[in-house]
Amino acid sequence: MSSSEIHTLDKEGKTISTVGFNRFGFDCEVPLDVLRSLYLRAHYVKTSTSTSSLKNLDGEDDSTDYLSKSIFHPDTGSISYTTLSRFPPVKLLPAPQRKRILVTGGAGFVGSHLVDRLMILGHEVTVLDNFFTGSKTTVSHWVGHPNFEMVRHDVVEPFMIECDQIYHLACPASPPHYQFNAVKTIKTSFMGTLNMLGLAKRTKARFLITSTSEVYGDPEVHPQPEDYWGHVNPIGPRACYDEGKRVAETLTYGFHRQDNVDVRVARIFNTYGPRMNPFDGRVVSNFIVQALRGEDMTVYGDGKQTRSFQYIHDLIDGLIALMNSSETRPVNIGNGDEFTIGEFAELVREVVEKVQREDGVEPRRVNIIYNNPMPTDDPQKRRPDTTRAKETLQWQPRWTVRMGLEEMVRYYKAKIAEGSL
Repeated sequence: MSSSEIHTLDKEGKTISTVGFNRFGFDCEVPLDVLRSLYLRAHYVKTSTSTSSLKNLDGEDDSTDYLSKSIFHPDTGSISYTTLSRFPPVKLLPAPQRKRILVTGGAGFVGSHLVDRLMILGHEVTVLDNFFTGSKTTVSHWVGHPNFEMVRHDVVEPFMIECDQIYHLACPASPPHYQFNAVKTIKTSFMGTLNMLGLAKRTKARFLITSTSEVYGDPEVHPQPEDYWGHVNPIGPRACYDEGKRVAETLTYGFHRQDNVDVRVARIFNTYGPRMNPFDGRVVSNFIVQALRGEDMTVYGDGKQTRSFQYIHDLIDGLIALMNSSETRPVNIGNGDEFTIGEFAELVREVVEKVQREDGVEPRRVNIIYNNPMPTDDPQKRRPDTTRAKETLQWQPRWTVRMGLEEMVRYYKAKIAEGSL
């Protein structure tokens, strides 16, 4: 099923044809089909019938105009990459409206979707990433574009550039990745944020840091408002990330009060969507990949712990709204629809079976296995109070969890078919 054939309804039953908005003097509305063409696709659009014959592979197809012209050889499982591709159309902005935007961690899951949106809007985007968890393939479709630059760089080292806005996303965000080197995670949160705040101070750029719901720890208040100080274990295995983000927020407001740096703090709750690393240990990717492969779905504990999940496009809307608003206080960005993990596993299984049937495949029902050992300090409840975002940003989630899951299932299904998963 092509991206243009997917019919998406929001929480009110209205068709979603665009994402973004035009508020705070910043127009970030783009067609959904254009964004989908960048992630609901394979890394190649042509398949060779043999390794020796490549003729008849140059016919053009309007639906693949903006995709890589790489050629896949199924008999050897190899791919022939090419730099010959046409970039997706971007807005032609006059110089006063075109911003120079730095995105640290821009090759990661969230960063790559933010880069797509900013590029399509016609801004000049520089991506900074050390590729510890990010991947060049997430933004490779922009490499060579005159508005785009990608730099391999670790934010714990200083970086000099001229810019108008800084989206500071750089930091591993899943437990297996941030626990792999706990000291480096803390160093990234502190030194990386210190360096980027120093850059913002020098260039007078507006600075947005993506903090996390983990600053609330295992909360004793439910749902969690921004003025809740949290309940965090400062010496546990998750502390390198939880406390790292807490000190990054402290540093951010230190620069704001002391040096008048223009700052924004987004506390992101559980987010899912295409380009999420299927091996990062997060519940959404785990469930979908297991179900697609016909494996039993494994649930930690009894499945009674709760989470709320927001789709990636809602998060990008929230980040851009916050950056361009006048709100300097921390803002929760998340979806208030709360599920137990057990309920969520059943929903994922149902959506996977639905997509498989639509694609002409008779699904095999997988089992859901409970009572796997719980990770240390895993929070029992997590749901945002998004009152501040609704009042100050006029932002609230549009995507239902089911509609977002369908897109993510199609993304992983294409990856499995492609052989890259």
